[in-house]
Amino acid sequence: MSQLFLEAVIRPVELAEADGVVCIRTASASDVESLSVYFSDLSPTSRNKRFMGARADLAVVAAQCLAKTDRPDHFTLFAEFRQAGRRTIIGETHYAYDAAARHGEFAISVADAFQRMGFGLQMLNAMETRAIDLGHEMIAGETARTNAEMRGLARKAGYSDTGFGDWQSVHLAKRLSRQP
Repeated sequence: MSQLFLEAVIRPVELAEADGVVCIRTASASDVESLSVYFSDLSPTSRNKRFMGARADLAVVAAQCLAKTDRPDHFTLFAEFRQAGRRTIIGETHYAYDAAARHGEFAISVADAFQRMGFGLQMLNAMETRAIDLGHEMIAGETARTNAEMRGLARKAGYSDTGFGDWQSVHLAKRLSRQP
């Protein structure tokens, strides 16, 4: 991996058309303001899909996502666009392990301009790899029944509809395993 991207979780992806690089990295407690700005910059539709409803307290949500970064079983990953020395968050996934339920739970979003470019799948893969490294065996998420994009991404990543959702939501789960 390049010396410029030591904190990268996966190999950086060059975007020739944008003259920049996308890097997936682990977020830290010092990223609260940047994550809050990212959430604010999402379109109302994308923000609604990420939080399964309207949210006005985005700074509070950002702080909650990064509050337990000192615990290995709670983490947030960023997809970050790097161009001319500037870093801009273009995607995030938050993971929290529920010891009582014995599975991890996640939430994910990708900025509108970077959707359908494969970054959501890359972030899911990076999150799953880290969860596997922590010894976790199951991961789950929930999305609105109307969120066709997330349901498609989850299906592509190997998640199954568990049937535990309600009339508004779908519960998705995947058994984690190391690839040989």
